[in-house]
Amino acid sequence: MPEPDEQSPEVSSGGPSGDPAAPTAKPAEVTPPPDTEEPLRRAELKAQEHHDAWLRAKAEAENIRKRTSIELANAYKYAIEAVAAELLPVKDSLEATLAADSAALETLRSGVDLTLKQLNAVFAKANLREINPIGEKFDPHQHQAISMLPSEKEPNTVINVLQKGYSLHGRVIRPALVTVSKPKDDQA
Repeated sequence: MPEPDEQSPEVSSGGPSGDPAAPTAKPAEVTPPPDTEEPLRRAELKAQEHHDAWLRAKAEAENIRKRTSIELANAYKYAIEAVAAELLPVKDSLEATLAADSAALETLRSGVDLTLKQLNAVFAKANLREINPIGEKFDPHQHQAISMLPSEKEPNTVINVLQKGYSLHGRVIRPALVTVSKPKDDQA
């Protein structure tokens, strides 16, 4: 029979009489386990570091989300600040025109003309463009037809602009109200 390992206990199938109730086991020598305390302590410290880093990252992400939300709300709230600052001199000019008591009609007209130039300059800075489609082909994306009139012009051509439209950075914010040509009725 081969010799048993030093680490495993020797167990026989029973005592000298073969009775299983009376085992004859030699106590095995137990070797102490390698030092597991130090690696366990290091692993726990590393796990704690990772947990702390995760908590910090989570808090930072929440702070960024809150900060972005506030910045976005302020961007919406103050989006027209630059345009508003540019419009203030236009308002000042209109108020000065109304305050003039004995201004001649020509003086008032030139003041209003200068004020309109100021307003057009503000519109240009804000990329607010006028849509005045007289003589152009009707475009339902930029124009709103109010009526159709018989005309010598090609059908669906804008023949009259009742109200100019405007676009902001290429997006129509108010379509032009127009009258569109239709073919003359030859049977009439």
